[in-house]
Amino acid sequence: MPQKLDKSIDEAVADLGRDIGEYIRQQRNTAKISLRQLAKLAGVSNPYLSQIERGLRKPSAEILQQIAKGLRISAEALYVEAGILEQREGGALADAIVTAPDLTERQKQVLLDVYESFRRENTTGKTGDRPVAGGAGPAAATQNKEE
Repeated sequence: MPQKLDKSIDEAVADLGRDIGEYIRQQRNTAKISLRQLAKLAGVSNPYLSQIERGLRKPSAEILQQIAKGLRISAEALYVEAGILEQREGGALADAIVTAPDLTERQKQVLLDVYESFRRENTTGKTGDRPVAGGAGPAAATQNKEE
């Protein structure tokens, strides 16, 4: 019985390798980058990247970070796909804010706080999109208050 369990664990790990490889391939194709170009950008060998994409190798977190840089995507997104990290609340937008190189840490935190407050507001059913006298929504309400 333990051998059967070991085999299912091995299969699950192999599936993770295939999944991350397929995800990297999809991202590379979307970015219209050749395998050779991505290998160069990521600082890995062409055959090694090919093996990752085909699910024959499971890359380390460090290699995933290099590949993410080459693809110009969030390393965190690759970590989630690889099963290293769990999906953070906020998804792609939160990832984009966290990885934005031209924002300070304080600016990132403020944006994340605002975004999270909107998400909480929408899950409680308060959308804030009700028409306001003299305007069509929240922007008009703000404009009216300032006048």
